[in-house]
Amino acid sequence: MSRVERYMNNQSHMEGAESRGLKPGEVSTGTTIMAVPFEGGVVLGADSRVSTGTYIANRVSDKIAQLSDHIFCCRSGSAADTQALTDYVKHYLSQLAIETGRQPTVKTAAHIMKRLCYENKDKLMAGVIIAGWDDVEGGSVYNIPLGGSCIKMPFAIGGSGSTYIYGLVDASFQEGLDEGAVRDLVKKSVAHAMARDGSSGGIIRTVTVKPDGNARDYTPGDKLPYGPAGW
Repeated sequence: MSRVERYMNNQSHMEGAESRGLKPGEVSTGTTIMAVPFEGGVVLGADSRVSTGTYIANRVSDKIAQLSDHIFCCRSGSAADTQALTDYVKHYLSQLAIETGRQPTVKTAAHIMKRLCYENKDKLMAGVIIAGWDDVEGGSVYNIPLGGSCIKMPFAIGGSGSTYIYGLVDASFQEGLDEGAVRDLVKKSVAHAMARDGSSGGIIRTVTVKPDGNARDYTPGDKLPYGPAGW
């Protein structure tokens, strides 16, 4: 067998492994998203890589979308589907705020997103985390995985990279962590996922949501808190 034939065989094998279980025309996507509440707010984090199969379409995308003044959404799955969903929820929440004269709660945002995901589950590929602060529950996190269920959780991780860090987060998370400790946990966890998951990478974006305002931050790829040996 010639060198070219061996190369083509290797390529077809790689493509088969990458697309296994997908329908014709679909491509595999990946991400790492996370949200952890603390006393007085919540921290959301995500990587920035958008992949279509083995091709990286965007190295520095923003996967944390703002839905309301103090409510944000971490997106995973199809970028087109989740962008459309967040646009719908943002529109509905702004209408609700005008009609009621007060800011919507995180629970309300999560249930609107859940209904959209569940009623269109056969047409969508979307797993999202809704997190933020309101004057009813304080900092709270709701996980909405594929299929449209909605679960309030003490913390949430999602995307293809999350499978690599469940043990790390379970061992590191505890109730009562302060803002700095939560932010460090989010950055460390996402960095570990990026190191192991080929579909996660780029930079780490974080958003800290508090009643007195929101703070966006990012960690560039050469300053990640963890990376493989030799980085």
